[in-house]
Amino acid sequence: MTPILEIERLYGGYLPGKPVLKELNLTLLPGEMAGLIGLNGAGKSTTIKHILGLLQPQQGEIRVAGRTLAGDPLGYRAAFAYVPESPELYDELTVREHLELTAMAYGLTREQLDERADRLLDEFRMTGKRSSLPLQLSKGMRQKVMIMNAFLAEPPLYVIDEPFLGLDPLAMKSLLELMVERKKSGASFLISSHILSTIEAYCDKFVVLHRGRIVASGAMTELRRAAGCGQDAALDDVFYELVREGRE
Repeated sequence: MTPILEIERLYGGYLPGKPVLKELNLTLLPGEMAGLIGLNGAGKSTTIKHILGLLQPQQGEIRVAGRTLAGDPLGYRAAFAYVPESPELYDELTVREHLELTAMAYGLTREQLDERADRLLDEFRMTGKRSSLPLQLSKGMRQKVMIMNAFLAEPPLYVIDEPFLGLDPLAMKSLLELMVERKKSGASFLISSHILSTIEAYCDKFVVLHRGRIVASGAMTELRRAAGCGQDAALDDVFYELVREGRE
């Protein structure tokens, strides 16, 4: 089975010769959902920026759906969708026009756009806001627009950074149900979140970053073993043991 996301021996950061990330290795198979967790400053955002192509690796390689950014930039970028922590929209475009722009960027047909857009607008209770501009929307509604754009594209990989911030309970439920639906269709997810109880219930495996290095990765069984926790320990407790000061 060809991995959807492959990160091999990645060293990277913002300054040449001073890597924030050190020897990161990660493989994400079709239909897998992985939680990327760590303290503030652990390197989660830096990892995501390297996957998105906003930062270039100092060493190592990243492949999405078998493509590298250097070898096939259009194919690489078309293989993932990204939901940032803070919504970033065009002030002059309506909700519907944002969806139309995404459809053009990903090469969707008019029929695909109409069917998917109507379904997503209904799912997130945004049908009445389809003609609204971002300035007329709450932060939670702007975040819904970002999520709808990502799920409109239906790529093989979703990179989602703190997806639940600003969402009301119904929107969170809709997002989680969409994630499960796309996962069943073979899509893969890399999710960075501090809400560990939620991602524990949905993710197949986890990557624990600490000071730029992976200190543990795998399913809950493997994380519990690495942390020296019991077989029923929750992800919150396992995470604490893995990153606490003084740990050998």
